[in-house]
Amino acid sequence: MIRSVVQGCGAYLPERVVTNADLARKMDTSDEWIQQRTGIRQRHIAADGEFTSHLALKASQRALAHAGLNASDLDLIVLATATPDETFPATATRVQAELGMTRGAAFDVQAVCAGFVYGLSVADSLIKNGLASTALVIGAETFSRILDWDDRGTCVLFGDGAGAVVLRAEEGTGSSADRGVLANALHSDGRQHDILYVDGGPSSTGTTGLLRMEGKEVFKHAVVNMAAVVGEVLAKAGFEAKDLDWLVPHQANKRIIDGTGRKLGLPPERVVVTVDRHANTSAASIPLALDVAVKDGRIKKGDLLLLEGIGGGLAWGASLVRW
Repeated sequence: MIRSVVQGCGAYLPERVVTNADLARKMDTSDEWIQQRTGIRQRHIAADGEFTSHLALKASQRALAHAGLNASDLDLIVLATATPDETFPATATRVQAELGMTRGAAFDVQAVCAGFVYGLSVADSLIKNGLASTALVIGAETFSRILDWDDRGTCVLFGDGAGAVVLRAEEGTGSSADRGVLANALHSDGRQHDILYVDGGPSSTGTTGLLRMEGKEVFKHAVVNMAAVVGEVLAKAGFEAKDLDWLVPHQANKRIIDGTGRKLGLPPERVVVTVDRHANTSAASIPLALDVAVKDGRIKKGDLLLLEGIGGGLAWGASLVRW
């Protein structure tokens, strides 16, 4: 059996840091109000002229270096983003060109905050089907460009950043002890469109639009759907929640993360949390959190990881990975 084994990871955050106190000087909010409701203390914001492709490129270069591979080894790039550089072509092709990758394919996927799990699942499928052997999966966003900075209920929640992993095809035994991606589960429910969306687009308004969200509704769906999809992907691979070494969730809100952990019966020390430092970076949040926990030594070779996320659509999913 062919497995998609993670060879390395990398991340990049813009230099500019905006704290809650910085926001409080510009709008009716406070550090206490933001932290109590979200757990966020600060976020990184892309500089003028710094695009999603720039963030993605830097994260990709670090992931390749960590994997000990070169761009010439790649034959697939899947970039998850809801904030592409342009309507077309795919931002992934910009990364492809800057890396110097001249073979294979590069394309974007769009599932907002669930985008990285969607991208990982797509790359895993292509590797297992023999259409690729070495893949770069990226989550990159510049959400600061689509925020309404007069809406304190949403603008305090998001930040910019990018994370990436390198997958490589390896022969596995087919057992749950194999390293690599063991199982994926993806879902969406378009009936929930109006609780999290951007009010514009080239086909509907001819404008980019700004993010709109009904926070209470998103919270309700997030906790229920996350627990369900985690159970689904564990069952696919014959595991239970107690078998997990680490939960690496989408970093939307500390209360959502805590609620999911409780539903799974996982102690807080087995849940990776970076929302306090990064805020919600949409498709970038899972690989950013993953990179932090790998680089600080918490995640080790052989650990069983559960990656999960939910975003606009609604779209949600989970991936089970043996590191």
